[in-house]
Amino acid sequence: MKFCIIGIGRFGLQLAKSLTKNGMDVLAIDKIEERIDLIKDIVTQAIVMDMVDEESLRAMGIEEMDTVIVAIGRNFEDSILLTRTLKHNLEIECIIVRSVDALQREILEIIGADQVILPEQEAAITLADNLSSPFLEVEHIGPNFSVAAIIAPDKFVGKTIDELNFLDEYIINCVAIKRDEETLLPQKDSIIQDHDILYFAGKNVDIEKLIG
Repeated sequence: MKFCIIGIGRFGLQLAKSLTKNGMDVLAIDKIEERIDLIKDIVTQAIVMDMVDEESLRAMGIEEMDTVIVAIGRNFEDSILLTRTLKHNLEIECIIVRSVDALQREILEIIGADQVILPEQEAAITLADNLSSPFLEVEHIGPNFSVAAIIAPDKFVGKTIDELNFLDEYIINCVAIKRDEETLLPQKDSIIQDHDILYFAGKNVDIEKLIG
């Protein structure tokens, strides 16, 4: 997939690095040359662009991108103008915009943003979830559904996935096993080993029973 990130501040820089690490094609755009210097040897292409408008975006092939991320952040006026141009003039299929508060998010969604993220707020919520949870990691998919990771308890070690009968009882699934540096797709006959990290998906109430 092809991604374009407009705005290579701290958030945009880390996003560009992570997408590239995941094997994606990334085009990075920023008006500050020093920021582009930090990323030009990492991403597929990096461009210094003083004026990010419709004409310049067309010239560099923005319409070939699957997703465009507007990561400008603090300059809300620029985010609005870019979002509108990308969605209504250039007809980009997926536009993700960084915002700093709920009011900005509402406005950006009205003018066409497909997804609006509040990095600081979302990071704080994720941290709070992890700090207050007995799991190594937890990701809330909805109000009642989560994916969570635990270190394999002693009572699991040496057993196969099929032998863990409670998986059916509580309607949860083991969706991955992380063993050292390898991530495995669990099979019914997969034997759980000491120090395995197990990832489970299911209803919150059932996942919480794992450590009960």
